[in-house]
Amino acid sequence: RGAAKVMIDWPNVTASGNQELGLKPEELQKSKCVLGFIPVIYYSILLSIGVPVNILTAVALCRLASRTKKALYYYLLAVTASDILSQLFIIFVGFLLETAVFHRDVPALLLRSVSVAEFAANHASIWSTVPLTVDRYVALCHPLLHRQISYPARARKIIGVVLAASIASGVPFFWWSDMWRNSHPPTALDAVLIWTHVTIIYFLPCSIFFVLNSLIIHTLRVRQREQLGKTTAMLLAITSVFSILWAPRTIVVIYHLYVSTVHRDWRIHLAYDLSNMLAMLNTAVNFFLYCFVSKPFRSAVRDVQQVPTNASISSLYSGNSKRFQRDFTPLSPHGARKPS
Repeated sequence: RGAAKVMIDWPNVTASGNQELGLKPEELQKSKCVLGFIPVIYYSILLSIGVPVNILTAVALCRLASRTKKALYYYLLAVTASDILSQLFIIFVGFLLETAVFHRDVPALLLRSVSVAEFAANHASIWSTVPLTVDRYVALCHPLLHRQISYPARARKIIGVVLAASIASGVPFFWWSDMWRNSHPPTALDAVLIWTHVTIIYFLPCSIFFVLNSLIIHTLRVRQREQLGKTTAMLLAITSVFSILWAPRTIVVIYHLYVSTVHRDWRIHLAYDLSNMLAMLNTAVNFFLYCFVSKPFRSAVRDVQQVPTNASISSLYSGNSKRFQRDFTPLSPHGARKPS
């Protein structure tokens, strides 16, 4: 291993395909992580902010769903719950525990099982937005049909199907390769899994978003009198932010497959780390989008935040009232002592 390091002068520069195939895996030097502890700090901050914010979002959406009985809020609630699972499995377990704390020195079966959970949560987070987009398209372009088919019971069934499909689609990624540590070039199985991955998490949902959003905008332009509603604006914001934040990771993964691997080239390693950090940001931004666009959501969040304060004020008032009554209750004539 030491002799190999002397012979290879530029270990992080991509070699030609024939030379790379000619080297043994143990002769390939691993690229270094240029960012150091920055990803650990970034994911810790993202987790400490994202999880409480998403829990607050879930509580507010639960109130809106029970109050309005609209399918829209059930779909948004499914997106939020999936984001929480993504933060727990991908950021907390995958990046922080397995990578930063244990340095991937855990049983292979556990690594692969966690990988299945990560991909399943990721797929659920993304594909929960698809029925939301379909619901908004039907509401704007076919309002009469929307009144017939859009109701909470149907929304819950659709969400259940999406979650079940997401879990099933995560199972093949039990054999997902560790891009940071695998020294050999991607195999045929790696190529199949990578293309399946980018199709499920980016190309297919983005195609659906693009087509339906284009039809929504075209319908609004044809009618002219109708303005872009708050709900439609929120949908466009969610899908646009997702498309932007996940695009770099999709490009880097395909580049890793055909041009240069993350293990060999420090530049691809850096790009992969940064693209992962950018993609995970998508799990924490929806709360701010909802607050910016939706007045009912802002009101629901305000109500949730005021509940503990009102409860504490009520308990304090009741305690003071009881103490006041106890201190100033007049003595009964039988209990009072006569002055001597």
